[in-house]
Amino acid sequence: MTGIKTTGEKKLMLFSGRAHPELAEEVAHQLGVGLVPTKAFDFANGEIYVRYQESARGADCFLIQSHTAPINKWIMEQLIMLDALKRASARSITVVVPSYGYARQDKKHRGREPISARLIADLMKTAGADRIVTVDLHTDQIQGFFDGPVDHLFALPVLADYVGAKVDRKKLTIVSPDAGRVRVADRWCDRLDAPLAIVHKRRDKDVANKVTVHEVVGDVAGRVCVLVDDMIDTGGTICAAADALFENGAEDVIVTATHGILSGPAADRLKNSKVSEFVFTDTLPTPGELELDKITVLSIAPTIARALREVFEDGSVTSLFEEQGD
Repeated sequence: MTGIKTTGEKKLMLFSGRAHPELAEEVAHQLGVGLVPTKAFDFANGEIYVRYQESARGADCFLIQSHTAPINKWIMEQLIMLDALKRASARSITVVVPSYGYARQDKKHRGREPISARLIADLMKTAGADRIVTVDLHTDQIQGFFDGPVDHLFALPVLADYVGAKVDRKKLTIVSPDAGRVRVADRWCDRLDAPLAIVHKRRDKDVANKVTVHEVVGDVAGRVCVLVDDMIDTGGTICAAADALFENGAEDVIVTATHGILSGPAADRLKNSKVSEFVFTDTLPTPGELELDKITVLSIAPTIARALREVFEDGSVTSLFEEQGD
């Protein structure tokens, strides 16, 4: 199996950085190609060297790299890999970013703050990206930061179908952990024919990752509650939301999130939480210390592979998710 797939006169080549090779390999398997052999290493001072071992001239190139810890290193590696492809005369370059770094910095909350999500998009464009494929952005507006096509994929079908198959849907309530996730939670409700509840919270603006949960809006007593979010970082927000649901009489709580960042105290918080199951996709590698019985990781590779096939064949990525509606 090589890193090349041809259709007529078109040629697809799949490349991967070093951040999350397991996901890239599974996407390659789903596409029926191999990853292009790449030499990559760090110099003693931390600088990154990359060289592809096959010609990319005239090819439609897809470069996969998840922005996981150490996030700045892997973003820089992706930019260097982009530059190498541009200088190798690739026909087109699609950046595949399963988890988009700095997505939470999508607007200015106060003066003298950066909009780092926009900066990442600008860097990708400058380095040579023609298109971005990503999964569950923190906010939809980030799509507009990139000067070119952005294919925004959703993990909802993968996550919701898993939960729907194992829970009594008559007892199911979908819960948004804050007002910003209500639209996504509504899509879950439509797919699983379940009612909606919302956890109202207030964040301490002067302390990072500190949240005070206030009240639950909606009927959760005696219900199996599914908290849906795009990412879980330290676990403080979602575990506090789960505690609020239990305090309001929830029978059980399941937490789902596309991106399991799971940094800092996340391991202890998830382990000690009353939540019965945490369900993530593998857009990011799961830290070894979080291989717990209550953690389930679902593959996002088939979703990404279908999207890349549509892009390569000039098909419709939107059609993959049309049943969800808005």
